[in-house]
Amino acid sequence: MAYEPIWAADPSKLNKVELQKLEKDGLDVIRTIIEEYSVKGYEAITEDDLNRFKWAGVYEQKPKGEGNFMMRVRIPSGILNSDQARALAEIARLYGRGLVDVTTRQAVQFHWLRVEQLPDIFKRLEAVGLYSYEACGDCPRTIVGNPLAGIDPDELIDTTPIVEEVNRFFLLNRDFSNLPRKYKMSISANIYNNAHAEIQDLAFTPATKVIDGQEVAGFHVWVGGGLSAKPHLAKQLDIFVRPEEVLKVAIGVTTIFRDYGYREKRHHARLKFLVADWGPEKFLNKLLELIGDMPKRGEDKIAGWQAAYFDGVHPQKQPGLNYVGLNVPVGRMNADELTELARLADEYGDGSIRTTVSQNVLLTGVPDAKVDALLREKLLERFSPNPKRFMSRTVSCTGNEFCNLAIVETKERARRVAEYLDSKVDLDEEVRIHFIGCPNACGQKHIADIGLQGALVKTPEGMVDAFDIAVGGILGPGAKFNTVLKGRVKGDDVGEVLEQLILFFKENRSPEETFHQFFLRVGAAAFQEKLNEILAVKAS
Repeated sequence: MAYEPIWAADPSKLNKVELQKLEKDGLDVIRTIIEEYSVKGYEAITEDDLNRFKWAGVYEQKPKGEGNFMMRVRIPSGILNSDQARALAEIARLYGRGLVDVTTRQAVQFHWLRVEQLPDIFKRLEAVGLYSYEACGDCPRTIVGNPLAGIDPDELIDTTPIVEEVNRFFLLNRDFSNLPRKYKMSISANIYNNAHAEIQDLAFTPATKVIDGQEVAGFHVWVGGGLSAKPHLAKQLDIFVRPEEVLKVAIGVTTIFRDYGYREKRHHARLKFLVADWGPEKFLNKLLELIGDMPKRGEDKIAGWQAAYFDGVHPQKQPGLNYVGLNVPVGRMNADELTELARLADEYGDGSIRTTVSQNVLLTGVPDAKVDALLREKLLERFSPNPKRFMSRTVSCTGNEFCNLAIVETKERARRVAEYLDSKVDLDEEVRIHFIGCPNACGQKHIADIGLQGALVKTPEGMVDAFDIAVGGILGPGAKFNTVLKGRVKGDDVGEVLEQLILFFKENRSPEETFHQFFLRVGAAAFQEKLNEILAVKAS
């Protein structure tokens, strides 16, 4: 340990997990998994080490006690090559019952893994330059970025080398493997905020500044964003960061979180709470103490927010080449489909597959002459570049199929609801619908046009799945979390209730008005009144 854990001076102010981390660093569990638990089996795993498995990118999946694990694989900026995709597909095929999920942080997620299999999985990942290490845990997690980095007509800078540098520095770095809580970064120079800056602990977004008479492209910095039960929008600091200084700033912000973040209560430990208490000015002053003076803010280059959707065929900044955005329904595919994506990437493109925070994928480097042939491939019937409107904009967390924290099932319900809406509602505007199974909000319901959070309601037949509905979320200029409506909706009624809410929008909107613009005009009260009306009819 190269730093002094100043927070450990008074152990009485540390929660149970903090005491565990002082006793044994989370990263130490990787070696224990390989040398001990993979040999002795699930029954040998101690309770404390089972919690440390997160630093290996591994969680015990539901139901606990049966020895099955979920794993996340870090994919910085979501950029994979075809060999990496094939390796991931083979891991899913051999060990994960063929299941592959794309997450809202551009990672790939496996299920059904056994501890005996983990050493071989680690080796297979490392052989192609991938890692599950620190994809979970109280450490810097997967860096979210621009999936179009290097090919994006709307980026100020190719952020690929920057993300690689920052990822390389923090991965397995024991100076930063014991943070107060999980820590999420994004780095993107795309002007449409496709790495969701406002909900990150630390985010870099495109900016310019005139320095010594020349316009310099760089970044502005945001700190303290996050979702869960107490969501916070990140605050922008008054500094401008040149590309070569991103790592320095990231180290400084992470150091502040490590040394001054809260460690007494697990539910009050994210960076957002420190930023809220200190305020951006105090936080910036402490940062400048660590890294030295920095130029003040320049000109923001965020022009809007496209929610990281890229359906269809689009020209790259390289003349004659295209990227093709494919919809992966609720982010779920199987090993054979991922293998086929790798073939398509090699045969038609530049061998790259890119994942998005909207749980979809892109194929890149497709020459003009090959586009039509690619669009005729059978896989694109399911992973459509021109998906139906509601399926194209529906996001879901893992749900209680695998997650021990989730209250309700989400993945399959989200898929069925999207299919139902596509069959019932004809609309010329996309409406973003996000499902989450618990308050941790992995499905990012707070930023959706319509967000649904799982709950339970009591009926004469017993407790049944239900959802609370929130409306009006958006990021980018005018960022705002959605507003929760009163009135819990039974799971089986969600499709019909959303149909009526969306028809309310369709029938009362102004020409060209988006769902969010409509929400701003009529207000949450109008949606509440409509929901009350719908639920009254349901109850009658």
